[in-house]
Amino acid sequence: MNIFETIRIAFGSLAANKLRSILTMLGIIIGVGAVITLLALGGAIQDLVRRELQGLGSNLIFIFAGTNDPEQNRRVPPRLTNDDIAALADPLNVPAAAAVTPQLTRGALIVGSGTSFDGRVAGVTANYPQVRNAQPASGRFFEQDAIDTRSRVAVLGDEVRRSLFPEEDPIGRRIRINDVIFEVIGVMASKGGNFGPSDDALVFVPISTMQTRLFPPPPGLPNRVDVSVVYVQAISDERIDETIEQVTAVLRQRNGLTFQNNNFTIVTQEDLLSSFGTITGALTAFLGAIAAISLLVGGIGIMNIMLVSVTERTREIGLRKAVGARRQDIQFQFLVEAVVLSMGGGFLGIALGFGLSALGTFLLRNFAPDAAAQVQLDAVLLATITSMLVGLIFGIYPAFRAAQLNPIDALRYE
Repeated sequence: MNIFETIRIAFGSLAANKLRSILTMLGIIIGVGAVITLLALGGAIQDLVRRELQGLGSNLIFIFAGTNDPEQNRRVPPRLTNDDIAALADPLNVPAAAAVTPQLTRGALIVGSGTSFDGRVAGVTANYPQVRNAQPASGRFFEQDAIDTRSRVAVLGDEVRRSLFPEEDPIGRRIRINDVIFEVIGVMASKGGNFGPSDDALVFVPISTMQTRLFPPPPGLPNRVDVSVVYVQAISDERIDETIEQVTAVLRQRNGLTFQNNNFTIVTQEDLLSSFGTITGALTAFLGAIAAISLLVGGIGIMNIMLVSVTERTREIGLRKAVGARRQDIQFQFLVEAVVLSMGGGFLGIALGFGLSALGTFLLRNFAPDAAAQVQLDAVLLATITSMLVGLIFGIYPAFRAAQLNPIDALRYE
């Protein structure tokens, strides 16, 4: 039998029962649409995270006191002091580093222009804008002399500026942080924040002022952890591993570690991206498995309808066999009908996937204006091949059953 004639007959048979065909395809449509949408949204979220991390600065490694192992922290108490930071900033100790800047962050009540703001204060050094790729939108950032003299100057994040001084220029105005007066000398450009706290909600002050005036250590107690995090910027992306080795050697030597494990944690931007990618990948796989259930249900629906079709068309099958149709002709026709039914659902599912991806982009842009959930070609190919395989797998038994009918019994069937 001519394959095109077989496909024409298959379409005619499905068109004769339009509603039943659409309901049969529904599981395939939902499954394929869900898989395409999940892949598109997963890619969009990973792209957002990548750009977010790149916005932190280039070639950065992050150093934190302590580890994720409480027992290790008990055996070797965490330590990250100002002297450790000075040692890391020495080019003789870490020649692969372009710059080093610490950051001490604490929550605080910020008051200005008669308005209070429950935000966070970050004590940093003068090279913070260089390392973190963050520049003032107006005014200036404080310089080294402000660090040396423990000056009470502050640079506002954009969100803090909008909360405290919505209608006026804050440069030269005074704010109060935990009852300590600071002069505003600059406002940082907005960086946004799609994941985690935004830097726009920070007030930047000299780290020396932060440590001595705002949050001094308790009297008589040594402060073993002077900062929240240390940012080390490698000279180039190719020298990040070398920078990590040098930083590790300096901190282990200063902490007197020989055989013990590190009492600090070093993380790179790639580590953060990889961790987030693992999480989103696992979540996408889990949701994809749920979507695959829809494909399974759709396949069972196709098998069920094709078995019903075999029963309804028993006399037709008997008549075709009586006029010379072979078993493989009957089997091929019903198999083609199952594949056409499944691939029709697949194509409609692809269209649904494009629509849901567009909706997902619209929703994501409420959090990130430049987000875009783009349907990839490999997702479309995967959906097409999957729908075709579902039709083949679940159409084999009905086609085999139709081909095995005895033509005499089939002609007698009422």
